[in-house]
Amino acid sequence: MSHYAHITNGKVDNVLVITYDVLLSGLWGDPNEWVKTSYNTIHGIHGMGKTPLRKNFAQIGYTYDKVKDMFIPEKQYPSWILNDEIGDYEPPIKMPTDNKPYIWNETTLNWKDISEN
Repeated sequence: MSHYAHITNGKVDNVLVITYDVLLSGLWGDPNEWVKTSYNTIHGIHGMGKTPLRKNFAQIGYTYDKVKDMFIPEKQYPSWILNDEIGDYEPPIKMPTDNKPYIWNETTLNWKDISEN
């Protein structure tokens, strides 16, 4: 059995664990609307060392980019930029690595140290 994501208008609206034969039977609708996804793939890395599939495991609400052949999570902030290598959005400025807790501030387009509150 494998995981398949149902795509409607470029968005994932369902994910099933199903055999390919059952999927091809049409019992779950048009087989061409389903795209295989790997539960073990996150940010372009397969957790068991195998070949990653479509950058990320599909989840409801994700976008499926047919041209790039990848599942993309929802964009958290308008300023964040899609990194095609990992299939996810990243902030325009990397988060500081000084072990303090930060949140992204979209107004200032920078990280805010929340330990100061």
